[in-house]
Parts: sequence; structure tokens; C-alpha cells
Amino acid sequence: MLEPFDDTYFMQKALQEAQNAFDRGEIPVGAVIVTDNRIIAKGHNLTETLTDVTAHAEMQAITAGSSFLGGKYLKDCTLYVTLEPCQMCAGALYWSQITRVVFGASDDHRGYRKMGTQLHPKTQVTKGILATECSDLLNQFFAARRRLN
Repeated sequence: MLEPFDDTYFMQKALQEAQNAFDRGEIPVGAVIVTDNRIIAKGHNLTETLTDVTAHAEMQAITAGSSFLGGKYLKDCTLYVTLEPCQMCAGALYWSQITRVVFGASDDHRGYRKMGTQLHPKTQVTKGILATECSDLLNQFFAARRRLN
């Protein structure tokens, strides 16, 4: 019998997206949006590739998810993202009315909670799923970047 999909499974998929960003020289943050146990959107940081400060993983996934659903609201959807969303992404998630956000690593410097930003009042949040793996990839990226400078 197959194991049901769970938060760990989908966070692993977000980690694959983060690895895609890492491989491109982007800060390794990845995201997937899920509804009914089905991934409907993926994204990873593209800020360097697109020279666009708004091209965060969450923004890429929100745009793809809205396009897939044919509407601006992501009700009955869950975003899995490897790093706690920033203030900008939290604002977009607020307006999307996403049902649930699951993040891996906390961002104690630029995360939405540190900045005092709120998600939609009905949005449920789960934190710390595969936090070590998510943090390790980010730490590996920044360690390599420091060696180059």
C-alpha cells in the first residue's frame, strides 16, 4: 500500500525546486503549491536570472498556481516553501487567500514574522518541516559564496 502524501513529501518537492535554484546560482529557495494532493505549481528563486527583485520562489508559484486555477484566489491550496516567506511574499499570500502555508527554515532576519507582517486570518501555518535540510542547503550556498569573495 502506498503511503499517503504528507507535508514531508511535498516539502521534499519544494527542496528539489530549491536545488534547481542552487544549480542556477540563485539563493536556494523552492516552493510548490498543492491542492487535493496534487502539485499544481512550482517555483524557485529567479531574482538573478530575471534581474527582478520580486522573482522569489513564492511569487513564481503563486503566479503559476493562479494561472492553473484560472483565478486569483488559492483557496483550498497549500504552499510548501523551504524558507519562511518574506514580507513581500506574505503580502501576496495574504491577497491570494491561500488556505495553508508550510515552511521549512525560519528566517529570523527577513521573515514575515520578524517584520510584523500578517498572512490572511484564515491561513493556517505549519513551520519547521525538514527545517534542517532546508537550512543546510541555504548554508551551503552562502558558504560557497563567501569563499568566492
